[in-house]
Amino acid sequence: MTIPADAATLAGAPEAGAHHANQFALLGQRRFAPFFWTQFAGAANDNLFKFAFTVMVTYQLQLAWMPPAMAGLVIGALFILPFLLFSATAGQLTDKHDKTKMIRFVKNLEIGIMALAAWGFLRADAVLLLACVFLMGLHSTLFGPVKFAYLPQVLDARELTGGNGMVEMGTFVAILLGQVAGGLLVALPEVGHATVAVACLLLALIGRGVAQAIPPAPATDPSLVINWNPVSETWRNLRLAHGNLVVFRSLLGISWMWFFGAVFLSQFPSFAKEVLHGNEQVASLLLVVFSVGIGIGSLLCETLSRRQVEIGLVPLGAIGMSVFAIDLYFASRALPPAGVMGLAGFVGLPAHWRVMADLGLLSLFAGLYSVPMYALIQLRSQPTHRARIIAANNILNALFMIGSAVIAGALLQAGFTIPQIFLFTGIANAVVAFYIFMLVPEYLLRFVAWVLTHLVYRFDVEGEDHIPAEGPAVLVCNHVSFIDAVLLMAASPRPIRFIMDHRIFRVPVLGWLFRLAKAIPIAPQKEDPTAYARAFAQAVQVLREGDLLAIFPEGAITRDGQLQAFKGGVMRILDDARAEGIEPPVVPMALTNLWGSYFSRIEVRDGEQVAMVRPFRRGFFSRVGLRVGTAMPRAEVQPEALQQRVSALLGSQPT
Repeated sequence: MTIPADAATLAGAPEAGAHHANQFALLGQRRFAPFFWTQFAGAANDNLFKFAFTVMVTYQLQLAWMPPAMAGLVIGALFILPFLLFSATAGQLTDKHDKTKMIRFVKNLEIGIMALAAWGFLRADAVLLLACVFLMGLHSTLFGPVKFAYLPQVLDARELTGGNGMVEMGTFVAILLGQVAGGLLVALPEVGHATVAVACLLLALIGRGVAQAIPPAPATDPSLVINWNPVSETWRNLRLAHGNLVVFRSLLGISWMWFFGAVFLSQFPSFAKEVLHGNEQVASLLLVVFSVGIGIGSLLCETLSRRQVEIGLVPLGAIGMSVFAIDLYFASRALPPAGVMGLAGFVGLPAHWRVMADLGLLSLFAGLYSVPMYALIQLRSQPTHRARIIAANNILNALFMIGSAVIAGALLQAGFTIPQIFLFTGIANAVVAFYIFMLVPEYLLRFVAWVLTHLVYRFDVEGEDHIPAEGPAVLVCNHVSFIDAVLLMAASPRPIRFIMDHRIFRVPVLGWLFRLAKAIPIAPQKEDPTAYARAFAQAVQVLREGDLLAIFPEGAITRDGQLQAFKGGVMRILDDARAEGIEPPVVPMALTNLWGSYFSRIEVRDGEQVAMVRPFRRGFFSRVGLRVGTAMPRAEVQPEALQQRVSALLGSQPT
């Protein structure tokens, strides 16, 4: 997404086409840094306040109406309740108003709430503090849609994964620091309550001060009429989200991640005490390991995705989550009996290292799972409705977290041990992930493309910015191997529909993948005129829907490594599209260094050229590439001219 000229100037955005070296460079940009530190201060304050209050009612106050064992549950439920009640309204307000003004309003509200909470801490008034928990939940409900709708408005598509990774990392670090600080401050003799009061109010003031530096982010739907009925608007938001099935199923995927994470986070204290035989410091260590893992996984997303929205990381994350959740069961069930240990004693036993490694890797893969999903939702949601889509996600997240508490409680009541609950969650994650990836095969296809371009080949892409970020386009490429389409998928952040020779669908595995990708089979007109005509009709339909269409004009995979003559099928597609008022740009592309690889037809068996017979004929990680040229004007598009452009992109490089 491009940044509006006025907002871009105020935000200090880079010039068009310029990209940062990495996501950390965003912290030097006004469009991102003040927003990052504002949300960091808010997340830290939320958790400092909640954890300090939980410790206070658990250890320091004697409340007959709220036993210590119920304190965490009551506080957590009160905090989540506003997400169910007011998320729909928050989404509307964010779409209707300038997001920066919304952020400042929310931070002003936080100052008022924290002033009230400070009075509650000084008086040790649990009822007043419970009211503040609900109000801070309202604060977070209002901020949630703003947080995720702001980023795609000021970051371009190639910065979105890195920006989300930074926000996700910052949020979990802030949660960790807030909880640690809350626990330490409230325990200070005599001055603990006053210190917490000052810290909460100070963090709120700091957050509001930093928010003042956030540049304007204009409203995306200023004419929106607010529906103040939370029930009807919640239902409307869920229906709105369901209108885009890829987005909606991604919302479900994120909500499942919160279900998964809530199971582990809620069981840390009991897991540390009953299974690991550790004290409160050990429970805190588990939280530290989990938070650090999430942060590292979130930051790795940009590096592993070539700075594009790479949803191929989502299946990788899901696999890691299940593998290490299941291994955590085996690692923890074999621990020998022991007395209660402190931090040093716990870390000193090698048997516990596997537990911490499982927990850290589990959370790292959760970071790989969640960040690309958030970025996909931001990228694919209609800008005028984006905040309401995020609000629908918050509603679903709250429902799934409540569901996780109910199911975990039911399993405990049924006699399950905590390690068995972790095992159950890991297996359930594998089942749910498989179901989601079958519903949205784009995730699985991108995963295959990611594995191929990271673990089989070293894949270099030049000129990827020439692939249009939105709208219809025809991509024209040379045809070197059976996996050309997979490589093009890996290079484009957008889905691509391919026109492919019908015979390739008979190839084991690859044929299944291409059917999953909804590739369009085409047969020679003389062989099957009906299939021939149907292929062109489907191609125009792809362009009519505003999507990318790729075609290999040579008509077949090269048998000598040389570029073959281009056929006229692309001209028929363009003519049929023009007849419907569609003028898609034509983008030439060239795959390089693929000839001679496992998937090319270089081997000769029984007098016939074949592929896929010598797996490591070029060794591991052989270098291949894709060069993307600038779009050609429609008037210049002819088969010969297209062939010359692709040939020029190939240059001296072999195909």
